[in-house]
Amino acid sequence: MQPPQNRLLAQLPRDVYERIKPDLNLVSFSRDEVIHRPGDTIRHFHFPLTCMVSVTVRMGDGRTVEAGAIGSREVVGINAFMGGRETTQTEYIVQLPGEAMKIAADPLKIEFNRNTEMRDLMLKYTQAYIAQISQNVACNRLHTLEHRCARWLLEVRERVQSDDFPLTQEFIAQMLGVRRSGVSVVAEALKEKGVIDYGRGQIKITDAQALENLSCECYMVLKEEYNRLLGLQ
Repeated sequence: MQPPQNRLLAQLPRDVYERIKPDLNLVSFSRDEVIHRPGDTIRHFHFPLTCMVSVTVRMGDGRTVEAGAIGSREVVGINAFMGGRETTQTEYIVQLPGEAMKIAADPLKIEFNRNTEMRDLMLKYTQAYIAQISQNVACNRLHTLEHRCARWLLEVRERVQSDDFPLTQEFIAQMLGVRRSGVSVVAEALKEKGVIDYGRGQIKITDAQALENLSCECYMVLKEEYNRLLGLQ
């Protein structure tokens, strides 16, 4: 079995990767660890390997909802390429514990500014990430909770490259911006259909194809968009 890799990092031009390789460090994250808070200056990039990071928006009353997700096909810190004060307006919180490759922002920004191929890759990734956020808005507004849950679990599976991951129904409800009772009903229905199993804060996808059939169109729309822009299978 091949070791986990970040698919975006693997697509960097070979000469760029060789130059930044000495600056890459393997780090581990625990659940609920905050990588960036609103207003933070982004001083490092993180390329997830086995962890998953939620990009969340917190309202004045304390409620939180997920705006996007970052895993093994993405990078945390893309704002640093955009100029300005290189800050973030959202919170990046580790949803699933695991490992990532960490690098200081400056070496990667130098390569971004001088290497056209790398710059094109990162701009295409930014386009894919914007597509993810846009699709999330439409999905949350128009699709049923069962469709959204099925799609969200598939997104997690793809990003952590595993069928088995530690997730509570309460956390899923928080990320989807719905009541926990609604997620409980959907989870039980999915379990009865034989597509997932769960217990003690652990969820296992037992039939990914059937889960995909139950998902809304958004899962395939985004998968095809990532493939089109970045060639990520």
